[in-house]
Amino acid sequence: MFIGPPGSGKGTQAVRVAGQLSIPHISTGDLLRAAVKAESLLGRAVAATLATGALVSDQVMTDLVCDRLQAGDTARGFILDGFPRTGAQARALDTMRPPETLLVIHIAVGDDALVRRLSSRRVCDSCAITQSVAPAEAAAHEMCPYCGGNLVRRPDDDPETVRRRLVTYASAAAPVLDLYRSRHGFITIDGSRHADAVTADILAFVKSCGRS
Repeated sequence: MFIGPPGSGKGTQAVRVAGQLSIPHISTGDLLRAAVKAESLLGRAVAATLATGALVSDQVMTDLVCDRLQAGDTARGFILDGFPRTGAQARALDTMRPPETLLVIHIAVGDDALVRRLSSRRVCDSCAITQSVAPAEAAAHEMCPYCGGNLVRRPDDDPETVRRRLVTYASAAAPVLDLYRSRHGFITIDGSRHADAVTADILAFVKSCGRS
């Protein structure tokens, strides 16, 4: 599983490593969208919760992940991206698979670096591709190199908003990290480096644990 603050690159690393190891990348965001689209019992519960603006409960998230882990493609392994986010979810995960079989990769990046990274992120208002721009005054006038659309900053990527998100993340992640830090299958990796270096360290750790 990958744990890290917003902008740490855990989603990018999850996709990369899943491809290298030929195991499924399980994103809770994707699970939520799929459940809503399928209009399943859990999907309807998620849709109703989201409609009120409330957070999806630990129980709903746990049920979604538990159901996904029953699929045959997880027999050789899987990568969890976005779960567990709370201590309750982490304890529930321990009941789904033997705790000693779980590897936990904590991708750490300093707050200042994350603010700079997320503040430079833009989304094309035409093709919706997310990309980074140079931290220059002209960045607001950048055009998408793929379709020529306008690159705009997402509201939650405003520097002050990013700092608030990081405080919220740190509060929720603390008990999760406390639970896993003492386990043999835990590692903290410096996520401030080039993505290739981070990927290499993750794969080396997985190999050292006999999971490659």
